[in-house]
Amino acid sequence: MTGIGLESSLIEVRRVRSPFPIDGVYRDEHGIPRYEALPKNLVELLHHHALATPNVEAVIEIGGARLSYQELWSRASRVAGGLREMGIGVGDRVTIRYAAGTNWALAFWGTVMCGAIAVAVNTRSSQEEIDFLISDSGARLDLVNGVPLPDGDPFVLEDVASDTVAAMFYTSGTTSRPKGVPTTHEAFLTNMENVRRCFGFPAGMGAEFRTLVSAPLFHVTACNSQFLAATYLGGTSVIVPVLDLPAIIRALAQEAITFMVTVPAVYALILRHPDFAATDVSAVRWVGYGGAPIAPSLVQSLRYGFASAVTINGYGMTETASLITVLPGDEAQAHADSVGYAVPSVDLAVFPIDDDPNVGELLVRGANVLTAYWNRPEETAEAIAHGWLRTGDVVRVDDDGRVHLIDRTKDVINRGGEKVSSIEVEAVLASAPGVADAAVIGVPDDVMGEKVGAVLVAQADTIDVEQVLKHCQEHLADFKVPQYLTAVDSPLPRNAGGKLLKNLLRDQVQWGKPLR
Repeated sequence: MTGIGLESSLIEVRRVRSPFPIDGVYRDEHGIPRYEALPKNLVELLHHHALATPNVEAVIEIGGARLSYQELWSRASRVAGGLREMGIGVGDRVTIRYAAGTNWALAFWGTVMCGAIAVAVNTRSSQEEIDFLISDSGARLDLVNGVPLPDGDPFVLEDVASDTVAAMFYTSGTTSRPKGVPTTHEAFLTNMENVRRCFGFPAGMGAEFRTLVSAPLFHVTACNSQFLAATYLGGTSVIVPVLDLPAIIRALAQEAITFMVTVPAVYALILRHPDFAATDVSAVRWVGYGGAPIAPSLVQSLRYGFASAVTINGYGMTETASLITVLPGDEAQAHADSVGYAVPSVDLAVFPIDDDPNVGELLVRGANVLTAYWNRPEETAEAIAHGWLRTGDVVRVDDDGRVHLIDRTKDVINRGGEKVSSIEVEAVLASAPGVADAAVIGVPDDVMGEKVGAVLVAQADTIDVEQVLKHCQEHLADFKVPQYLTAVDSPLPRNAGGKLLKNLLRDQVQWGKPLR
């Protein structure tokens, strides 16, 4: 469907109550909610803390360097100066492919201080995907492991308008090629204020706020709602470069972590780990999760395992600079099936799909919502109309204004928070040796939520599984490669229009053991 029809056909979600403060929120001439008193831009925010609390730790890399706010400002300004000396100017794109840690932080801040656009690249992508992102963004410089940080005389471009693009993240490419999402200074800052208000962080926490960043910084949750939110509060980002459960558990105690976020699958693994029971996690006051469905039993386990913390659910998108809704901690157990209420900076609407006005595709608009994809006018027209962004998620909104995710309008597998397009994987399988037809569906998993499963029809009598996997590994990111493969003798079930009837496959297929 192109566009979303007339704005008058939208049914706005009317929140019967909202637990979040809305003081300081106004509506601009287009009716978009915005915050009144945000810093002018990201550079002004960092400069404030470099002057006010220069010795507070800003960024810590587990097993690596530790940077105070003064050191972060000083070193990032030298990165900015080095970029300028290399000819990188205002609006130029710089791709960042460093592992999560201090180098990533310095590259991000240095690029922003230079006036260029930081492009966060998923380092788990295949080389083919990375080549596309670098080409699509028009990057003039690719900062990757092995390439030293630029270094030059200190330079800072401070007079930057709030509507200027500061960075760009790419969507996961669930229906087509990944799309670039330009994110303005205001969008970043708006999300930071949403995090502060909706998670209940006291103003002025400063050095007491210490967040454990265990997800990659090319994800908007890790970057925008943890790394940058810590900067907003004048606190500390403690970064784990790779997913290392023992390192995460040690850091909780050794670094006196107060706030952590990860997907339910990782929490399940942490709680089961033999090191966890003996670890002092009493400093942890907030435990956030999202990115995948969560079982009420896991919420209860989190509340028991982190007895001093409140558990908070969040839902968002790359296109919204992270948060759209938040479920407060006092409702996490009773309403575990809900992703919560709209954050103060957004309006929500439901585009009906049947006779129930409270069920349909969720639409969102606000100061943190993108206005256009990078160089994608057709995709922009399909996704955005009258200022409303189509999320692609079908939801139900209850009488109290809580949003409940029902289904996805796209064929997406949610593998522990990583979104995998079944269509993309099917396209790769279709070109694999010996494969005549393929269907890809999610296989339920207690830890990951879903894993990738593929049903194959052979061109001849048999399929060489190793060759199929090798082909997938050459053309797909690792997390997209099927973990279950099964071959069938009969044609795959399809409707009259040729569309796969995946609901039948889900009921019929016996998967056996995972391949890895």
